[in-house]
Amino acid sequence: MSNRYDDVAYELPDFGKGVLRALESAGYEAWVVGGWVRDALRGAPSHDVDVTTSAHWQDAERVLSAAGYEVHRTGTAHGTITAVADGEPVEVTTYRVEGDYSDHRHPDEVRFVDDIRLDLARRDFTVNAIAYHPERGILDPFDGRGDLRRGVIRAVGDPRRRFEEDALRVLRAVRFACRLGFDIEPATQRALVECADGLDDIASERIGQEMDAMVRTGRIGWALMAEPEVLGVAIPELRAMRGFDQRSPYHVYDVLEHTAHVCRAVEEFTGGMASPELRWAALLHDVAKPVTFTVGPDGRGHFFGHPKVGAPMCEKIMRRLALPSDLVASTRTLVRLHDHYVKPTMRSVRRTLLKFDNACPGRAEALTFALLDLKRADAVSKVWSAASYAVELDKVTLVLRKAIAEHEVFRMGDLAVSGRDVMEATGIDPGPGVGMILRELLLSVVNGDLPNDREVLLRSLRP
Repeated sequence: MSNRYDDVAYELPDFGKGVLRALESAGYEAWVVGGWVRDALRGAPSHDVDVTTSAHWQDAERVLSAAGYEVHRTGTAHGTITAVADGEPVEVTTYRVEGDYSDHRHPDEVRFVDDIRLDLARRDFTVNAIAYHPERGILDPFDGRGDLRRGVIRAVGDPRRRFEEDALRVLRAVRFACRLGFDIEPATQRALVECADGLDDIASERIGQEMDAMVRTGRIGWALMAEPEVLGVAIPELRAMRGFDQRSPYHVYDVLEHTAHVCRAVEEFTGGMASPELRWAALLHDVAKPVTFTVGPDGRGHFFGHPKVGAPMCEKIMRRLALPSDLVASTRTLVRLHDHYVKPTMRSVRRTLLKFDNACPGRAEALTFALLDLKRADAVSKVWSAASYAVELDKVTLVLRKAIAEHEVFRMGDLAVSGRDVMEATGIDPGPGVGMILRELLLSVVNGDLPNDREVLLRSLRP
C-alpha cells in the first residue's frame, strides 16, 4: 500500500472504469476526481466515484445510455448527471468554470470548458483538486499530494475568494481538517476567519449538515479550540462560553475549554466510537452555564439548574440546524440528565433507565451507557480531585450491566401485569386511567416498593 502519495493505494472499482471507458470510447476525455482520489492517495478506502469529462452533459447522457447505463439528470444546470453502474451511482460532470457567487452559495453563471485544469482550478481545496486516470495516472496542478503529505487544508488559489464564493466552504475546511486530522494552512486560516460571517447567508439546514458531519468525526474538541470564531457563527450560543470564567474550585478551565476537554474525553472513554448523541451532548451539555451563572456570598460561581435550562436550549439549537428528531431527543435527554446523580445501586440504575425510556422509548440501555461516559468525561475535565468520581461510575457501570443481564424492570412491557389485568382487578373501563395505574405500578417496582410478581401487583390494586 502506498504511503508516499505518488499513486493511489486502491484500484479504481470496475464500475468506475466502465464509465470512463464508455466516455473515452466515444472520443471524450474523462477523469476520476474528488473524494475517491483523495482517500485512495491516503491509503483509505472510499466507495463513491465521481467523474469529470469534456463531454457536455447531453452528450454524456447519450453515450452512457447507449452503453447500457441507467442515467438520471441530477444537476444538469451544473452539467451533472448520475449513471448507475453495477448498482452504484457515479456522478458525471462536464468540465466547468463558474462566475460570481452573489448569494455566497451558488454561482450566478456556469460555463462549460474543454480543459480539466480549468475545472480543477475552481474547486475548494487542493486535496480535492486532484484528478486520476487508471492509465494516465495523477493530475495534480495545485500540489494536493504535497498538502496530503504535510497534513494541511489549503484553498485552491486565493483563499478569500474561495470563501467569498461559497461561505459554506468555511465549515467544509474545518470539517475536512477534523476528518483528516489536518491543520489549516495559515493563509487559508486567516481567510476563513475573516469570511466566517458569510455563514449568516447560508441556510440553517446546510450549516447543520456540516456541523453534524464535523461532530461525527470525533474531533469537535479540536475544532472548538482551533476554530472558535467559525463555530461561534455556526452556533452563536457557543460564543458566550468562550472565556467564561466559572469561578469554581471544581473547574480549571473556562466553559468552552472545559467543553472541548469533555468532547475529547468521550472519545477516549469510548475508544473513538462515541455515538452521535453522546458527541452532540458533550458539545452542548454546558450551553446554559452563561445564562444561569450566579455568584454566591463567598464569591464562588454557581450554575443552578443549568441542565434543566440547557435541555431546551440544546433542542432549539439542533432543531434550528434541522437535525433528525431522534438525535435531538436523545441529545436533549443526555444534556438534561448529565448532572443526574446515579448511585451504584440497582434501584438508582433502574430509575435512570426509566427516565431514559420515558424520554426515548427503546433506547434506555444505550443512552444510560452514554450518560455514564458523558459523566466520566465531565469529571476528568475538571480539577484533578473531581476525577475520582469516574471510579465510582465504573461501579455504576457494573450494576447497569447486571441490570440488563438480569432483565430488571424499567419499562411498562416488563411488568408482570397488563392493562386487561388492571381493568379486571379494579373494574375500571378502558381509558387513560389504566395507563396511570400501570405507571404507578411500574414506579413502585422500579423503586423496589413492590416485587414484579403478578399476584402481589394485583393484590395491591384491590381494596
